[in-house]
Amino acid sequence: MEITTTLIIIIFTAIVSFTAFSNEKIMNDLIFYPPAVQRGQWYRFFTCGLLHADMGHLAFNMITLYFFGGGVEQNFSILFGKYGKLIYLAMYVLALAFCLLPTYGKNKDNYHYRSLGASGAVSAVVFSSILFDPLRGIGLFFIPVFVAGFLFGLIYLVVSSMLDRKGGDNINHSAHIYGALFGIAFTSILCYSLGNYPVLEVFVDQISNMSFSDIFQLPG
Repeated sequence: MEITTTLIIIIFTAIVSFTAFSNEKIMNDLIFYPPAVQRGQWYRFFTCGLLHADMGHLAFNMITLYFFGGGVEQNFSILFGKYGKLIYLAMYVLALAFCLLPTYGKNKDNYHYRSLGASGAVSAVVFSSILFDPLRGIGLFFIPVFVAGFLFGLIYLVVSSMLDRKGGDNINHSAHIYGALFGIAFTSILCYSLGNYPVLEVFVDQISNMSFSDIFQLPG
């Protein structure tokens, strides 16, 4: 098995998450806690992405990263050559912080607020993948129908926005939204500036020429 950047992220995240499950000090030291950030502990923007609430939370994020990260990492390597893997890692790490900026602005004086998980960065990777391959089928576990990636992404953003406004479920939907938007922006800017690849034009062209069978797909 090739040791990819994606696999390294998954292994490192799993190790830290497993350790924190049984070590309250590690959890408290690394979790995103806005008042602590105000005191200069800015590293929490990044370290909270190494923590997860439970095994289910960790498994969902890392399985998603595994399925989408490899393709994005490969595309970056093709477009940016020897710097591709480093740029891919930079997108993931920067997305961890960017997705929490609105959360920090809203909760910087909230001593009861905490946030953890890699969902924002994983969303960045998923939406970067959608940008490269908008017709790739994406589905949810145990649902035997795949939806074209661009449509899945649109539904994801709309539902996340609705749930964010509703609140009350202890999930940081804002981080999902801003992570996804960061992935789109980062990929677009880098493709144009360094890769000389018109990713948005190709994205629109693929959707314009799709057939109805591309929208809803059966696995296999």
